[in-house]
Amino acid sequence: MSFPVVSGMFRSRRRVVAFALLFAVFAACSKDESDTVVPPTAECPAAQPLTLTLPTYFPEMPSRADNPLTVEGVALGRRLFHDPILSGDSSLACAGCHTQSLAFGDFRPASEGIHGDKSTRQAPTIVNQAWNINGIFWDGRAADLEEQATRPVPEVTEMDLPWPTAVERLQRHPDYPDLFCAAFGTSEITRDRVVKAIGQFERTFISVNSKYDKWRRGEVQLSYEEYRGYLFFMAETKGDCFHCHAEPLFTSADFRVTGLDSIPLDLGRGAISGNPVEIGAFKAPTLRNIMESPPYMHDGRFMTIRQVLEHYNHGFSQPGNLDPLIDKRNQFPPMSAADLDTLEFFLHTLTDWEFLGDPDLSDPFATSAPVANSKPRAR
Repeated sequence: MSFPVVSGMFRSRRRVVAFALLFAVFAACSKDESDTVVPPTAECPAAQPLTLTLPTYFPEMPSRADNPLTVEGVALGRRLFHDPILSGDSSLACAGCHTQSLAFGDFRPASEGIHGDKSTRQAPTIVNQAWNINGIFWDGRAADLEEQATRPVPEVTEMDLPWPTAVERLQRHPDYPDLFCAAFGTSEITRDRVVKAIGQFERTFISVNSKYDKWRRGEVQLSYEEYRGYLFFMAETKGDCFHCHAEPLFTSADFRVTGLDSIPLDLGRGAISGNPVEIGAFKAPTLRNIMESPPYMHDGRFMTIRQVLEHYNHGFSQPGNLDPLIDKRNQFPPMSAADLDTLEFFLHTLTDWEFLGDPDLSDPFATSAPVANSKPRAR
């Protein structure tokens, strides 16, 4: 079979067309996708408001008017919190330094970034942080949960991923545009929306089902030793713990110089405020789930709760700006070993096993975990 001969002019025109098509394909493939916002795949329905029921003895939960809790926003935040996609080498998620079984704290005295860099401080626990209105971090440098969430992602010693690159990754992901559509009304992805979703999720980290809480609600009785430990906790002549760790949140959420060092190497709150009185001052953390979240202090120097109690009992230094409430402890004799044992009995009642194992807060990528868009149970 013979084929007709194609003229030279036709062959040339065909080459031009083919080249034009190839150039168009190349141009489309090389376009900077970070400049493109993925359009909604469908009309985005309104997100469902989420209301959490709190015990009557709890204060009202502070909120951000521009970031109300929604079922879809919390579900998106849960996924982002547990997804290592927000780190430079996709190896570290927020949950990598905030482990649920440790009250969303870290087992290491100093957390590590993706390059092996160690922080000078331990990752704080995330328990009832919605009430932490005096600033997040040990030194309070972030105003709220949303601002805090902006920090670790681009930090070179932590997750080391520039925010524009993080947003581009999420835009190109097969699932995230639709999840942002459900949470925020459009599939547009921005840094602001990422941290708002994470902030919503972290506001559901509510611990209100410890034995202490059940006792407050009249559901159980404390043992003799537990109740005696509670009295020691509240007594100025014994533990005198309640000034800095007030019920029901078991924190004052302010900053204290606790005599860890006579000359603090870490300026703490003082580096933020510039106030000499706050040099070496750090946030008073919540004691909820304290027995399950070692090590302790801002630098993780104490591995056991007994070491912490011994420090406050008679082991603190005397810097010139020692907090007066801490210094007041010197007016009374040290507690005995038996007294400290009794105080520990009470601290155990602050462990909330339901919170530490709550499937609605767990890793949605784990095979045994609930699906990512499950609604958190009301508390």
